[in-house]
Amino acid sequence: MENREIAEKVIELVGGKENIQSVAHCATRLRIITADKEKINMKEVENLDKVKGSFFNSGQYQIIFGTGLVNKIYDEVQSILGSSITTNAAPVKKEGTAFQRAVRTFGDVFVPIIPVLVATGLFMGLRGLLTQEAFLSMFGMSSDNLPANLILFTQVLTDTAFSFLPALVCWSTFRIFGGNPVIGIVIGLMLVNPALPNAYEVGQQTASPLYFFGFIPVVGYQGSVLPAFITGIVGSKIEKFLKKRIPDAIDLIVTPFLILLSSCLLALFVIGPIFHQVELIVLAVVERLLVLPLGIGGLIYGCFGQLLGIFGIHHILNFLEISMLSQTGWNMLNPIGTCGNMAQAGAVLAVAVKARNVKMKQIAYPSALSATLGITEPAIFGVTLRLGKPFIMSMIGGGVGGFLASILGLKATGMALTGIPGTLLYLNNQLPMYLFVNVVAMAVAFALTYTIGYKEVSEQAQQSTSPEQTTIETPPVSSSASSEEIVLCAALSGKVIPLQEVEDDVFNKGMLGQGVAILPKEGKVFAPCDGVISTVPSTKHAVGIAGAANTEILIHVGMDTVKLEGKYFDCKVKAGDSIKKGDILLEFDMNAIQSAGYTLVTPMVICNSDDYNNINIIASGEIQAGTELIRFTI
Repeated sequence: MENREIAEKVIELVGGKENIQSVAHCATRLRIITADKEKINMKEVENLDKVKGSFFNSGQYQIIFGTGLVNKIYDEVQSILGSSITTNAAPVKKEGTAFQRAVRTFGDVFVPIIPVLVATGLFMGLRGLLTQEAFLSMFGMSSDNLPANLILFTQVLTDTAFSFLPALVCWSTFRIFGGNPVIGIVIGLMLVNPALPNAYEVGQQTASPLYFFGFIPVVGYQGSVLPAFITGIVGSKIEKFLKKRIPDAIDLIVTPFLILLSSCLLALFVIGPIFHQVELIVLAVVERLLVLPLGIGGLIYGCFGQLLGIFGIHHILNFLEISMLSQTGWNMLNPIGTCGNMAQAGAVLAVAVKARNVKMKQIAYPSALSATLGITEPAIFGVTLRLGKPFIMSMIGGGVGGFLASILGLKATGMALTGIPGTLLYLNNQLPMYLFVNVVAMAVAFALTYTIGYKEVSEQAQQSTSPEQTTIETPPVSSSASSEEIVLCAALSGKVIPLQEVEDDVFNKGMLGQGVAILPKEGKVFAPCDGVISTVPSTKHAVGIAGAANTEILIHVGMDTVKLEGKYFDCKVKAGDSIKKGDILLEFDMNAIQSAGYTLVTPMVICNSDDYNNINIIASGEIQAGTELIRFTI
């Protein structure tokens, strides 16, 4: 099918010209915003020639074509549409509903904080194991034999992050909303200043709040989330307001003074008292749901919690889990949510075992493994949700597991770890029960899917429901005994990250080919080999290279950085330029991109990897640009 025909079919299948509000593209995907998403025929779009997959994200319908081709399809689409987008369509809306945008903002704020809270949760688990009499008795010891300084040291590890949580939240909020993050840190620290009554002591009634004007209670906000979050938003807005009005000559002195003063007053006397109560009410409602009698709360959340990720509102759980841990030291959502993940693994494993279609097996087996490790997107979007019934069976399995977790009163010491890694959050007398409920959830979903939830379909129908192919090892392209080895060098200096860990299904599911990602420590991209520049999008955030033996290489700086529209990027090459290994291709402002809320993880993939054999990643950890990174044969 010619590119013009593909473009015409795409327009037709998304509801016609009158349904299209805007069209854009990045290095790999055609991005369409429609007036009515119900008019899109996703199944037929994904069956089109040269389409590698499609999905919705942030209000956009994204169709994956790959580097080079997407530019041509976009040009054809623009040619067909002409001026119809602006004359016939309604004004372009912001991406997603107001609620979805609010939840995404929550996620943007809390995601950078989660790693330290994960570490803190692990410390809590290890501390629980260390003080467990049954564990100590194995070494002929008891808790009385532990040095007091050791216990004190463990308290430093477990208590610091939550004691100063408002500083972390305020810092991240300022960063996301465009304020000075350092000012955010200081405001957050003001909320937990030792001069204020400690929130934990007030909660235990060993201390009393300070009352101003006879009715405003003022306390420290140790472990609190919502007051710091709202204060961060307000403070960053105040900063922007002042920056526009205060002369540069006195900006350095006056602006920080006014921001700190006004934010602190608002936080302690208005925002804190109000939103701390809101936070407590939300937590109380959630906890009441989870402790409903007869395990009903666990059944409901275990069953339907999996839908949150599909609707893009799962980040709201970050706030709830962080608040639970900071207020009570326990996370009641984690064990129930984990059952949902393990149920996904069971359902997908049943599909993998029962399927006769090789392509389905290639997708399902790796997806089942990743689900047991807590990564369910490949399982959900690649298998269960596409097939329909397996997803329902996974919901039932998750509900059964959540029911048991609720009945047994399971509680985690931390967050963000589920499945097999999640065992680290239960290194106390809960571990056997944790393993039990997850095995049950997985087994129920497996059994239901295998018996009534999945029926093998014809090869043609199978391909229509699963257009993406995530392969682990590329098939040989030739039976010849001779082969040529090709090596690609790292395009950036930084930390090597497996492609499966990239937070974008297009990359982590291998839709664009195999490769690796790098978290850069320097804002420069170098040529990984000799070749010719095949594509440079107008947004300058990616580079396509035609290398030796017709390799198609894509280097994509950051996730969703196409939205920056070229800001902070300086591309040194253009399409058609010949390059040598080590040539500078692209420079980018790391701090500015991160401050704008985007991750810098940079995939480097071989888009036509199916044409080659034995693609191996040969470096790990911290590397320098120019280090040999990917090796394969032709």
